[in-house]
Amino acid sequence: MLQVSDTCTAPYEVKRSTFTSYLVPYPLFEQTLRALQEAHPKANHIVWAYRYLNNYDQIVENSTDDGEPKGCAGNPTLAQLRGVDLINTALLTIRYFGGIKLGTGGMVRAYGEAAKKVIEKANLLPYIKREPLQLEIAYPLIKRYEHFFKTEGIDAARREFTQEGVIWRLALSAEEKEKLLRFEASLL
Repeated sequence: MLQVSDTCTAPYEVKRSTFTSYLVPYPLFEQTLRALQEAHPKANHIVWAYRYLNNYDQIVENSTDDGEPKGCAGNPTLAQLRGVDLINTALLTIRYFGGIKLGTGGMVRAYGEAAKKVIEKANLLPYIKREPLQLEIAYPLIKRYEHFFKTEGIDAARREFTQEGVIWRLALSAEEKEKLLRFEASLL
């Protein structure tokens, strides 16, 4: 499985209809959709599709045709996400009608191609499952843990200072968790 690292956009034109596609991490989907609706009030359609993993590691996916003929816009967009096994990702496409009708087959091809172009342009990364972990560390050990996090490239920015020490809230992959356990064993 792959996921997108940041927002990417790509234009596409067919028979004077212009398509602009946005590929975004799923947590930015709602915000991006609202922003596009405000920025493009005269757009004929804003079609979207998304795929994400829920808390039970099940893939949840959805799409909309936004007024295009049923199955001609959202389904081809979702099919492109499935085709490259993108997860935790949303794809939105704005269409401005160019005056020439595309027909249902033409729309399927156009929305599919618009989605394909933005996916090809995007920076895709392998999906790594991360689990939340809360770590409470006494003050004398903080520098050692900070060095470990920096050396291993672990994001340890979310922390809270208490009277006894620091509480770190981490999201670790299985490999990072194993490295942390080895590190802690070396401190004993």
